Amino acid sequence: MDCQIRNRRLRLLISKLNKERKTQANKLDILCNDIILAQKDFIDKFDTVSFAAQFYKSILGKNNLNSLLYEASKLIKDEIGDANISFFLSGHGNFQMHIFESSLGGISESHNLEDCFTAELVGEVCESNKLCTLADLLSIGLQCNPSMLNDITGFTIPLGEISKALGFVLIYRSIKNQLDYKRLSGIFAIVPGLSRAIELCKPKVQTTD
Repeated sequence: MDCQIRNRRLRLLISKLNKERKTQANKLDILCNDIILAQKDFIDKFDTVSFAAQFYKSILGKNNLNSLLYEASKLIKDEIGDANISFFLSGHGNFQMHIFESSLGGISESHNLEDCFTAELVGEVCESNKLCTLADLLSIGLQCNPSMLNDITGFTIPLGEISKALGFVLIYRSIKNQLDYKRLSGIFAIVPGLSRAIELCKPKVQTTD
């Protein structure tokens, strides 16, 4: 009888130890996952800061608008991969479009999305002053061949202050190479400095008394 009692107590003890071991293992897994996520978040933030620092270093001293935007286009492509990048700057009821040599981001030459932007649409995008997807652009007046939108992925990113957009960046490429929205943090990090540099480079409008 004593032997049976001891065995039962031993089994209960072993069972209790196993449960505690599983609990500790689960806590350790959670802790490890938290550490991994924290490290990933730190690396992502470090990459964003590093990209912004490199960007500002590269545009330092650029006082010509075309030269500035050409350099910005190259650096953005370095960050997100090959894509079509155009800059639209608004002003006085019209707009300027700056587009540089591109490999077309893997899309047909007939799919130049820039050609679909009218002065009215540019004004609407600037007025919205937010990131616009292709669906957003369609809702505010983008008109283009539907087959084009089946082949591309893209969006616009506003340039300027929170309440006032001086223009936007249009980024798009083949839908076979989807744009990674996680990489946008780097672009958003440089928008304030780029916007300020654009304002400084834009020709000053002469006024008469």
